[in-house]
Amino acid sequence: MPDAPTPAGLLDRLHALLGPRGLLTDPADIAPHLSDWRALYQGRALAVARPADTAEVAAVVRLAHETGTPITVQGGNTSMVGGAVPDESGRHLVLSLTRLNRIRDCDPVDMTMTAEAGVVLKTAQNAAQDAGCLFPLSLGAEGTATIGGVLSTNAGGNTTVRYGNARDLMLGLEVVLPDGQVWNGLRRLRKDNTGYALRHLFVGAEGTLGIVTAAVLRMFPRPRDTALALCAVADEDAALGLFRRFRDRDDSAVRAFEYMSGTGVDFCVRHIEGIAQPLSDRAAHYVLVDLASPRPDAGLRDMAEAVLAEAMEEGIVLDAVLAESEAQAQKLWRIREEHPEAQKREGASVKNDVSVPVSKVPEMIRRCSAALVELIPGSRPVPFGHIGDGNIHMNLEQPPGMDPAAFLARSHDIMDCVNAIVRDLDGSFSAEHGIGRLKTDMMEEWRGGAELDAMRRIKAALDPAGLMNPGKVLP
Repeated sequence: MPDAPTPAGLLDRLHALLGPRGLLTDPADIAPHLSDWRALYQGRALAVARPADTAEVAAVVRLAHETGTPITVQGGNTSMVGGAVPDESGRHLVLSLTRLNRIRDCDPVDMTMTAEAGVVLKTAQNAAQDAGCLFPLSLGAEGTATIGGVLSTNAGGNTTVRYGNARDLMLGLEVVLPDGQVWNGLRRLRKDNTGYALRHLFVGAEGTLGIVTAAVLRMFPRPRDTALALCAVADEDAALGLFRRFRDRDDSAVRAFEYMSGTGVDFCVRHIEGIAQPLSDRAAHYVLVDLASPRPDAGLRDMAEAVLAEAMEEGIVLDAVLAESEAQAQKLWRIREEHPEAQKREGASVKNDVSVPVSKVPEMIRRCSAALVELIPGSRPVPFGHIGDGNIHMNLEQPPGMDPAAFLARSHDIMDCVNAIVRDLDGSFSAEHGIGRLKTDMMEEWRGGAELDAMRRIKAALDPAGLMNPGKVLP
């Protein structure tokens, strides 16, 4: 494909604006920004702009607006749906926010943190801990994912059942609008009922309406009593039944409740160094129960032992281990967190990030697993995820020995198979990973009519030239 024409003088003006550290034009330097983590998408770009602050972001956007240059915004580039990868036209300017990496303020009285978009999630967690607080958003890519990215995708993660999604952890935003204006909405108010809640337009918009450059985030009291258990359970219904038992005993103590299939755990044991079979016998179904309380005398271990003993007597839990230390708790969590990497090493897989009402999760897992094996005999369903909030990653691994490309060519058949069942159960085809490039064609069917029309009107009002992350979210 021939190189796309560069607007006259654009690169020279960008270089003058950003300096040598702020503009990448060498193909070797640009290459890491042109593909996603799963290597499903490969794009092309004019250059990579790396502004150092909000003023520089705004100046780049104004220049792009003036020259009609599309912008692909990028944070940690951990998207599972190609949301941060430019298209193949070569016309896009990739705008990386990794240099906007300052924590501007951390206030343990207000329980807020003001962080720039390029701050890595793990860094934000550590800053809250240093202030004697907790920033609870937690996900597998937290060592790479950035604050701007998790807000732009409304990331969920492991603790949604207790603290909510990224949207629920945000009080205010600073955003560069498509014409280069800067909206300063960095308000730390818990109550602010003046007009439209503009901040919520940009959370989950995946950079299609503007560029989040900073955010006011909510912090919480840090846990002073914790307990964690990995359990083998009889089946999917038993997993949900155990969740209900813990929730009924102390809903506020359940920080995370994760489901894993035996197949997924087997992949982790096989491919990830340092992970061993966690219980004496292999099981077909596991759950990870994570309890936490700010009260040092909450008695969570005693509570966990009592609930598990009752569940074992009734045959709901087959076996369990309670972490004896923080180090052991981290090892048990690692089994859950390494699922994506283990599947990648096992072979080709198709991801389905779906959600259904919590009560429907067992039925969804069973029906989808059976339908997928019927669709592609020999394929291996690997459901895992946040059963406590109804979000399961209903993934499918290729049959052993099958050509990976041939398997991936069936991606839309696989997604259609899962989505038909999820829709029948009043669910959603995108729970926490976003739409990106992967799922735009599903929007017409799932969010058509008045809802999709309203989204298009909002996009047209804020970005009439269609320059902000084009080709993402909207069909």
